[in-house]
Amino acid sequence: MTRNPDRLVLFTDAVVAIAVTLLILPLVEVVTDSKAEGLTAVEVITEHKPQVYTFLLSFVVIARFWLTHHQMFEHVRAYNTWLIQLNLGWLLTVVVLPFPTEIIGTYESDRFTAGFYVGTILALSIFQTALTLLIHHHPELERPDNPVTERGLIGSLATTGLFVVAFILAAFVPGVNFYALFVLFLTPLVVRLIVRIRR
Repeated sequence: MTRNPDRLVLFTDAVVAIAVTLLILPLVEVVTDSKAEGLTAVEVITEHKPQVYTFLLSFVVIARFWLTHHQMFEHVRAYNTWLIQLNLGWLLTVVVLPFPTEIIGTYESDRFTAGFYVGTILALSIFQTALTLLIHHHPELERPDNPVTERGLIGSLATTGLFVVAFILAAFVPGVNFYALFVLFLTPLVVRLIVRIRR
């Protein structure tokens, strides 16, 4: 059975908005705790830089994935059970992301914390790519006047592939930790290379 995707999009947007809001709550608690410890307003920031950085990083990550998700659903004219399930998996990883965010803001960076964080984002990317593939391969879901482009599909696959590399580096190579995410800067280059090879 297929239906208009508007309700699914609205539900998704609402859940993402809640997840983004949850990211800031640990910083709000930091202010209260810092006041009790006698810290100044400036020290609230300077003494909690890791928490501030991880909040900003995760906000950017969720915002970027939401934007891509939003653009992807511009190609959708209907949804089915598989699309709902994959979208719920995508939402699960978005909702879970504040948890590893809090961990990396509280504990020292090591292979576990970096691997847990990057692994969560990898799962998010896998669900997003699965959604893109599902839409692309099911004409009854895809808008005929605005189909998923080959470049868009390749971009999604390339991003997920680079997240796999980042996860392996972060989780298994000592000392790399969050520097592994820099491999994502290779995404445009990898996409251009794949497009050129296919042509």
